[in-house]
Amino acid sequence: MSFAAALSTALDSRQAVDEVCREAGRQLGEARPDLAVVFYSPHHADSAGPIARLLHGRLQPRCLIGCLGESIVGNRREIEADPGLSLWLGEWNGKASLEPFHLVMSETSEGISLLGWPDGLLDADPKRSLLLTFGDPYTFPTAEIFLPRVNDDHPGLAIAGGMASNPTGPNTNSLILNDEVVAEGAVGVLLAGEFSWRSVVSQGCRPIGRPLVVTKGHENIVMELSGQQPLTYLQSLYNQLSSPDRALFERGLLIGVAITEYRDTFQRGDFLIRNLLGIDRGSGAMAMSDRVRVGQTLQFQIRDSASADEDLKVMLQTQRGAGLRAQGGLLFTCNGRGTKMFSEPNHDAGTIQNELGPLPLAGFFAAGELGPVGGRNFIHGFTASALFFE
Repeated sequence: MSFAAALSTALDSRQAVDEVCREAGRQLGEARPDLAVVFYSPHHADSAGPIARLLHGRLQPRCLIGCLGESIVGNRREIEADPGLSLWLGEWNGKASLEPFHLVMSETSEGISLLGWPDGLLDADPKRSLLLTFGDPYTFPTAEIFLPRVNDDHPGLAIAGGMASNPTGPNTNSLILNDEVVAEGAVGVLLAGEFSWRSVVSQGCRPIGRPLVVTKGHENIVMELSGQQPLTYLQSLYNQLSSPDRALFERGLLIGVAITEYRDTFQRGDFLIRNLLGIDRGSGAMAMSDRVRVGQTLQFQIRDSASADEDLKVMLQTQRGAGLRAQGGLLFTCNGRGTKMFSEPNHDAGTIQNELGPLPLAGFFAAGELGPVGGRNFIHGFTASALFFE
C-alpha cells in the first residue's frame, strides 16, 4: 500500500495541477493510483472542470473525487483565505475494490428518494467497507435521508467526508467525479476489501456537571432531567463553575447525547455533541438541535480552543496507543476551526502530524463533517473528522 499528498498555493489552476501531480507522483513512484482525491479553494472553482480533466488524464486513477473548501489542508499546512489545491493519492495493491457513485435527490411516488447508490453496497461487509462521501450542502439531504438510510439499512458501515464549503454561497462548482464537475447531490466512493483504516472524530468539547437521564421529554424538548427542570439544574451548575468556565457557559452551552446509556461511566467519544437552542423560563424546559427520548443520558458540554486542542490530542494518542500506524490520512475539519478557533495556524493538520506523522495528509474545511460516533454516522459541527489508512 502506498499513499502520497501534495499541496500547491499557485493561483493559476493549471500550474497548481502540474505542481501537485509532479510531487505526488514522485512520492507514489510508478504505481498507478487507485484513488485520487482533490480539494480546491474558491480561487479554483471556475476551473474545476479543467482541473478534473487534467488530473484524470494525467493520473489515470481508478477513481477521482474532489470537493470545494473555503480553506484547504495539505500535509502539515492549512491554507486559509489564499489559493490552495491539495491532492491525495492512495494505492492498495489490489487489496481494495473501488466503486464511485453520484447520489441525487429524486421525487418518486413514495416521496423524495436518493438515486445513484453503488451496486456493491448490497453485499458490502460493513467491517471491511467504507463510504467516502462529499456533498453539496444546498442540494443534498444529508441528515434527512442519506445518514438514516445508511445507518438503518447498513448498520456498522462507516461514512467519512464532509460537505463542500464556499463563502460565496450556492451554485458553485463544488464537486468532482472522475473527469467531470458535478452540480448537485453528493459524490463518493465505496471502498471495500482487505485494507485497514480507522476513523477519529474529535468534537472538541469538555463535559461539565454530571450525566443526567431524560425523565420527561418529547421530540427535541426536554422537560425533566433526572427528575428536575433543566433550568433549575443549570442554575445550580452555573454557581459551581469557575469564572473561566462560566464565561464559556455564557458564550454557548452544548449538550452531549450518550450514544448508549448502558454504561457505568462515560468518556470521550461516548457523546454526540448537539446545540442547546434555548430555555423556556416559564416551564424550565429546554430545546436542543436533535430529538431525544426518555431514558437517554445527557451531559452538558463547553467548547473553547483549549478543550478542542486537548480533545484532538487525546483522541489521536488513544488510537496510537491502540496500535494505529497511519500511512496516509484525510482530514475534514470544520470551517469554524482553523485560526477562527485557535491562536496559531495549521492546528489540526499540525497536531495530526505531531501525533501520528509524518504521513501524507490532505483535506478541507467543511460546512459539516461526516464521521461515525459509537458505531453510527452523523453530521457534525466544529469537529475534526479524520480518516487514517494503515
